[in-house]
Amino acid sequence: MKISVVVPAFNEERGLAASLRAVRGAVAALEDRGWAWEFIVCDNNSTDRTAAIAREHGADVVFEPINQISRARNTGAARATGDWLVFVDADSHPSRELFAEMARVIQEGRCLAGGSTVRVDAADILSTFFVGCWNVISRLTRWAAGSFIFCEAPAFREIGGFSLEFYAAEEIDLSRRLKRLARRRGRTFVILPDHPLRTSARKKDLYTPREHLTFMLKTAVLGGRTLRSPEQCYQWYDGRR
Repeated sequence: MKISVVVPAFNEERGLAASLRAVRGAVAALEDRGWAWEFIVCDNNSTDRTAAIAREHGADVVFEPINQISRARNTGAARATGDWLVFVDADSHPSRELFAEMARVIQEGRCLAGGSTVRVDAADILSTFFVGCWNVISRLTRWAAGSFIFCEAPAFREIGGFSLEFYAAEEIDLSRRLKRLARRRGRTFVILPDHPLRTSARKKDLYTPREHLTFMLKTAVLGGRTLRSPEQCYQWYDGRR
């Protein structure tokens, strides 16, 4: 068994090293099983030292010139040679326990893809509330958070990877298509609950509550059309870190 860990990264020099160290610690759970692994960072047209930092930490670095999270993940996956793909965001810190839980469900053989619950680096009531709501929704709908998604590599390629129509919420679209494929094959799509992925709450500090609320209301009123516009999804693409 070989696992390919893919990290999309756009101007992530401030936090990338810590994330990559966490990934290196997490893959020890794969090594415990005798599994092979590889580590791919997709530099999504960064203007800082993202690529250099990734190389310093032993990653295979690929370049994607068009700023889009879907494209960055797909470009990284195109380089991957593993049996399974694991997508981890550049501001996230997976634990060894989470990777061990993932490896267990992979080895059981019924799972085609999945994600995990999340927790953020923030202790305020509002962040805790929204993350708690997302975790409930994620487990009920089996939508994976984009910060941590794993899937069988042939299944990912069969459905065409991440859709290039979306600039945000592309992980929900991918989850839906993987779930349909899993049903057809008598397999499962799981959300791992026991070891939540630790991820950054930086958007809370970088953007105002009014900006967040405006985006959510526009998305609801326009039936999700904002998700297909890089200008509307500026919180993901304006480079603020």
